[in-house]
Amino acid sequence: MNNQRAGFIKEDPWRIFRIMAEFVDSFEILSRVSPAVTIFGSARMPRRSPWYRAAETLGYELARNNLAVITGGGPGIMEAANKGAARAGGKSVGLNIELPNEQECNRYVNIPIHFHYFFARKVCFAKYSIAFIFMPGGYGTLDEFAEIITLVQTQRIPKFPLILFGRSFWSGALRWMKNQMARPGYISPEDLELVHVTDDTARAVKIILDYEREVGAPETVPMAFT
Repeated sequence: MNNQRAGFIKEDPWRIFRIMAEFVDSFEILSRVSPAVTIFGSARMPRRSPWYRAAETLGYELARNNLAVITGGGPGIMEAANKGAARAGGKSVGLNIELPNEQECNRYVNIPIHFHYFFARKVCFAKYSIAFIFMPGGYGTLDEFAEIITLVQTQRIPKFPLILFGRSFWSGALRWMKNQMARPGYISPEDLELVHVTDDTARAVKIILDYEREVGAPETVPMAFT
């Protein structure tokens, strides 16, 4: 074993305390802001994009209905959703991650939480949200979508609304999942019904509000984290 590898392993026990600190700090803050809705999407989305404007509208309408809005805290779609929530006077949460070239928390976040570890950040998205909106995005958005839908499929968290916003963006992926995953039996046909697909901000908000009314005040700790 080389010296660099040995040193990395030797630091592991101390790394546990940093991980614990991230969970303790974030849990303490987020336990006071739920119920919340997480909005995922590209950090590279230009402000002139109609999807940027849609994310801003979603953030505004959710906050206006007393739901906190959680994003990754960065630019693009995240900035738009936080901007809408802040404009409505709501709780605009940014779970910011330390990256080499990006990112700084956008200026519309009024509840910032900073993370070093991606996995700790991902737990917080899932733990304190009652619904998830996936706007057009890149690898990060796909990663979060796969993570959340797997937790719902395996009943590790409740059957929260999962909304794919942007038919033209998501239709190819859904067609691929139907033909290459459901048809051979790698997932069940009903697994494709776990998501709602829409281009309508009002419909997306209605799906979430209907769910909130139906289940009442949800527990802040989903099954996977008890």
